[in-house]
Amino acid sequence: MQELGKAEANSTRIIRQDDKRVIIEKDLDTEYMVLSMGPQHPSTHGVLRLECITDGEVVVEAEPYLGYLHRCFEKYCEKVDYPAIVPYTDRMDYLAAMNSELAYCITVEKLLDIEIPRRVEFIRVIVAELNRIASHLVAIGTYAIDLGAFTPFLFCFRDREHIMSLLEWISGARMLYNYIWIGGLAYDVPADFKKRVAEFVAYFKPKAKELYQLLTENEIFVKRTYDIGIMPADVAINYGWSGPMLRGSGVKWDLRRNDPYSIYPELDFDVPVPDGKFSVIGDCLSRHLVRALEMDESLKIIEQCLDKMPEEPNFNSRALIPKKIRPKAGEVYGRAENPRGELGYYIVSDGKSTSPLRCKARSSCFVNLSAMKDLSKGQLIPDLVAIIGSIDIVLGEVDR
Repeated sequence: MQELGKAEANSTRIIRQDDKRVIIEKDLDTEYMVLSMGPQHPSTHGVLRLECITDGEVVVEAEPYLGYLHRCFEKYCEKVDYPAIVPYTDRMDYLAAMNSELAYCITVEKLLDIEIPRRVEFIRVIVAELNRIASHLVAIGTYAIDLGAFTPFLFCFRDREHIMSLLEWISGARMLYNYIWIGGLAYDVPADFKKRVAEFVAYFKPKAKELYQLLTENEIFVKRTYDIGIMPADVAINYGWSGPMLRGSGVKWDLRRNDPYSIYPELDFDVPVPDGKFSVIGDCLSRHLVRALEMDESLKIIEQCLDKMPEEPNFNSRALIPKKIRPKAGEVYGRAENPRGELGYYIVSDGKSTSPLRCKARSSCFVNLSAMKDLSKGQLIPDLVAIIGSIDIVLGEVDR
């Protein structure tokens, strides 16, 4: 803790009282203080450090400091061949490894210009949407515990365990799957896969509704998130926000709809955005609502995929996977809608090597976190916890 300087005498402070903003005048000279939040603080959701300049309990500015989890992902990509990069993508957003693999494989397949079997496409979408639900359950559960609600955390992890078991069953791994491969899949799904996924969908539908009511109708949770950390739509767009963060600001943008890939154009689902009835559009509560409603849409997508997925006896999920991947010279950018927003890969091939000349990942977590200064201005110190939790960052993807 150190002195930074003096605040102006007779300055004003905005605080919350009875769900309204009131201005309280200060007659005393106060000094700005620098407070360090993290990197060990549990509410920073990883090794993130915030340097907070405070005027009393009001945050003047919060500067995020990154790099505590840097693992040289992009440099490694230049040293290993294309298929060997897939396990590294798992370790960026380790809560949504299937989605990270899918984005990378889509990008390389675009560079190779190969067509993927329809059965593979349906399986990819099913596992990606299952992983999306699992990721949102972690986001909602940890957000609840950040704000003092312990029961939803237990409920979320109980239901997430069903998804983890399904994904472990088909891939052999619990979190870092290495299942979606360039041109196909590591394995076809087991015989009873469709049956077990359908059982999970039937089980989770009422649970998702229960979880929605448990938090969004909780007075304490609503008071901690309502009208906190507001981000207007135009500022969110200028920052390059995507995913639930951008949709929480009222912008109906989802790559599965606006720049569709795989078999998403064949599927019927909505893109939830807040309507302002339960929240202030762009606040922490809006971002939570988007994630809660998206789980219902993922269940719809999974149901449709189970109905439409073709049955192919003796199907070889590796049939189109090249023995050696050596794309023609050129560059490509591919992207997919991850649980936290747009994950993109920019890959440059020299046409000679089996490794990329350059591989750059575009992390939605990094971009979303970059707005922390704007989100934190004028908020109280306890509100920083609510704001960070609403961003739903994974530092493995931020630092890479």
